[in-house]
Amino acid sequence: MTEHSISSAPATAEPIVSARGLRKKFGRKEILHGLDFDIPAGRIYGLIGHNGAGKTTTLNAMLGLTNCEGTIRVLGEDPFAKRAKLMENVAFISDVASLPRFLRVRELFALLTNIHPNFSPEKARSFLEGTDIKPEMKVKHLSKGMMAQLHLAVVMAIDAKLLVLDEPTLGLDITYRKRFYRRLLEDYMTEERTLLITTHQVDEIEFMLSDIMFIRDGDLILHMQMETVNDKFTQLVVSDEAAMATARQYKPVYEETRFGQTVMIFDGVDKAVLEPLGKLSTPTLSDLFVALMQRPTANPETAR
Repeated sequence: MTEHSISSAPATAEPIVSARGLRKKFGRKEILHGLDFDIPAGRIYGLIGHNGAGKTTTLNAMLGLTNCEGTIRVLGEDPFAKRAKLMENVAFISDVASLPRFLRVRELFALLTNIHPNFSPEKARSFLEGTDIKPEMKVKHLSKGMMAQLHLAVVMAIDAKLLVLDEPTLGLDITYRKRFYRRLLEDYMTEERTLLITTHQVDEIEFMLSDIMFIRDGDLILHMQMETVNDKFTQLVVSDEAAMATARQYKPVYEETRFGQTVMIFDGVDKAVLEPLGKLSTPTLSDLFVALMQRPTANPETAR
């Protein structure tokens, strides 16, 4: 854990997901380094991290696909030991390519009806009303946009308490990505459901997130409500040398030069002391990601 490891999500008597000391090794390499977190009901979480940071391993632990040291409970159950029972109330979507392409749409709905006790083919069909997708169409003949519409219909037709989306809009253009997330938010989310999303298009999901979790090299370095992020982190754009020197005294967590101006991000510094030094704003999630995801030894001027 680092100085940014803060969990300000509200505690509940029964979190949807609860992990303590979660560790995972592959051979001699430890992928997860003892994660502690709770995910309450009715929240929309963004799990953000570089490839290889441990996101997929964390998701697999939640879904009962891998066994880990420490403890993890999903809906009160050990997901690895009680996976079949757990999957009655959990839905997992990896990406649009995961739909079986050889099936027709009606066959896909029949398959899902047999596999998932909480899937409603009637709901799925209703979500496709007004689209160009017909029951006799084969999945492999659908365009990427139509595939996204079908996938979204499948997602929203499953009455799950936890929905895990791992890069759900990979390969889609921005129009379909925005439609996917907005409809998911408007037509699916309730106070009883929890949504966990991993994606590289961080800024596109920022509008819908209630909480974020940043994972870096197997450590959870940020776990926080979005409202707290806005209060805690400040971005300063400054071009005056004297103001720049003053700003550095407040120890920015990140600094870079953009178009002749210096951009700094501060953690927990009073906005009143920074305001006279330049233009203040709240960093976007992607800016915060760049700032906090560097390894401690990285040079902010040269880090990617």
